[in-house]
Amino acid sequence: MKYSIEGEPLPVVICELEAGEGVISERGAMSWMSPNMKMDTKGGGVGKMFGRMVSGESMFLNTYTAQGGNGMIAFASSFPGSIRALEITPDKPMVCQKSAFLASTTGVELSVFFQKRIGSGFFGGEGFIMQKLSGNGTAFVEFDGSIKEYMLQPGQSIVVDTGYLAGMDASCTMDIQTVPGLKNMVFGGEGVFNTVITGPGRVMLQTMPICQMANSLKPFFPSGN
Repeated sequence: MKYSIEGEPLPVVICELEAGEGVISERGAMSWMSPNMKMDTKGGGVGKMFGRMVSGESMFLNTYTAQGGNGMIAFASSFPGSIRALEITPDKPMVCQKSAFLASTTGVELSVFFQKRIGSGFFGGEGFIMQKLSGNGTAFVEFDGSIKEYMLQPGQSIVVDTGYLAGMDASCTMDIQTVPGLKNMVFGGEGVFNTVITGPGRVMLQTMPICQMANSLKPFFPSGN
């Protein structure tokens, strides 16, 4: 399969498939395609379906296969931001924010990822339930805004405001820490908790979380009566 990512900040990934090749995607993710792409909708078992629902994805996935010759299919982002291609291998799975998955080759498996530390879930915002991409193949994920990557060494950490974590290697760990000082908590405007990511592994941070953008726009919308 060949692909190109075009059009940021409203990007689309265009996949060129050889006969017999297939891609999987979220329900409703397809934007346009050649007429010889055959769609097949599957759930993949009750456990996997429930896991996808909990992680913010549809319970069903669509498989598109090129029949009778080469085919083309495109998947557009649902929000201004970035589409990234992640190479997934059995020894290098990735963990991403909820609803990041857009499409992938058929060898990639999508499952729910729970942080082992409960505190990360209740106070870390995006941390408790995320998506895990495993298996073998190429996965396309959509993030909010632009992406900045850091490669953390073993034991090296970075402190992230809630919502800015887009993805990380599964080798990284995540925890929460309290903002020091009561005055900082109340008047600092940064909330009470921060997320701490510790290496080793790659961390991907997004510059415009959709939740932050929604809060910024809220004062400009009339309130209901």
